[in-house]
Amino acid sequence: MDDLRSSYRCPLESRYASEEMRELFSERRKFTTWRRLWLALAEAQQELGLAITDAQLTAMRAHLDNIDYARAEEYETKFRHDVMAHIHAFGDVAPEAKGIIHLGATSQFVNCNTDILVMREALTLLLGQLANVIDALGRFAETWKHQPCLGFTHFQPAQMTTVGKRATLWCMDFIRDLRDLEYRRDNLEFRGVKGTTGTQASFLTLFDGDHEKVKALDKLVAAKMGFDKTACVTGQTYSRKIDAAVAQALAGIGASVHKMCNDVRLLAHKKELEEPFAKGQVGSSAMAYKRNPMRCERATALARFLIDVSMSPVHTAAEQWLERTLDDSANKRLAMSEAFLSADACLRIVANVAEGLVVYPAVIEANIAAELPFMATENILMAAVQAGGDRQELHEAIRQHSLAAGREVKEKGKPNDLIERLKADKAFSKIDIDALLDPKTFTGRAPQQTEEFIAEQVTPIREAYADALKSTGDLNI
Repeated sequence: MDDLRSSYRCPLESRYASEEMRELFSERRKFTTWRRLWLALAEAQQELGLAITDAQLTAMRAHLDNIDYARAEEYETKFRHDVMAHIHAFGDVAPEAKGIIHLGATSQFVNCNTDILVMREALTLLLGQLANVIDALGRFAETWKHQPCLGFTHFQPAQMTTVGKRATLWCMDFIRDLRDLEYRRDNLEFRGVKGTTGTQASFLTLFDGDHEKVKALDKLVAAKMGFDKTACVTGQTYSRKIDAAVAQALAGIGASVHKMCNDVRLLAHKKELEEPFAKGQVGSSAMAYKRNPMRCERATALARFLIDVSMSPVHTAAEQWLERTLDDSANKRLAMSEAFLSADACLRIVANVAEGLVVYPAVIEANIAAELPFMATENILMAAVQAGGDRQELHEAIRQHSLAAGREVKEKGKPNDLIERLKADKAFSKIDIDALLDPKTFTGRAPQQTEEFIAEQVTPIREAYADALKSTGDLNI
């Protein structure tokens, strides 16, 4: 049997998340980043006067990626410590540098700084995906900005809107997510070179008490790894509040995905809107006629998991004792990676759905026709009053006719005949009722709001993320 299929694999890895996000959270990315951090530390230490040779640095540079994972696992079995295992494995292939690898550092030098580096790349990847979702929903909104449809409050028919205007509500939520992720990414601080409890004591010893060189080392390593700012103070780790804040931004994506996909599912039930349906797709193994909204159902399932798992880093931040306690580690390995993988999976699905949403105007118009008579009564009342009628008498007439028409619909299953009843009532004979029934006159500024939204909100994002916009393609399953 294929080894990959003979033991548990996380579905996020095997079914849902993108290759790009999976690579970011791979062991290879983690351990090769460790080696780059060790190299940056050694380079900076040499530049600031420590006795590190060019030959040692050359040896380290030559072996940044060729990791003997089996050998590292043997060391970890022996030491029960993953960082020590990889220090030894690195030293085996770069023996000239063995004595200066990890000089003055603590395990969290590689662990924390790697996590920050990976989070920054993962947030950038998600920002590109959000931009694609926003672009697709913007195009959908533009296409359908004039199509009247029933609005719903409490999932009961309410004042009309347009199909495009409704899409702007989904889109705006994703724009809020994009802004949150931009803020979190752009304000990430490198943990830097802080030592065992954050005091930099080991580095102060290495540099013979020279505080300025220790400060310079912190900034120099950060710059080599692409950061212009480091945490001002840390314990052994960077504050787990950073993970908690990032996770909550990811949970926001989950909420936006869940809201939009639930709306699509509700509208699919009303046959007004559908997600894409592949040519050979099977809706049900028993009911061959079915077109289940399985993509949106999958997205809401993953979104719930994302929202739930994103709470774990908050608990971890609250639980840390003093300068650090190790009960963050196992939880962090699971919660942060799975939160990012889940957000990635959700956005892949939503981008695919947004690209291929199918609208059925005839069904929408039929649903409007069934409810419009009730919605039009206020306009009819006002027109009849302007034509000389008594407001209270007209209101009572409309109420009686509405109740009677409602009984026909609910108790007998007949069409709504309210308009016919009003036309037959002499109290309304002076007004042209048909002229008051154009659905487009009930949508207010919905088309204009949609145009303004695209110009003010979507277009700047399209411009800022032009390089990230692409065809979403198909999903794995």
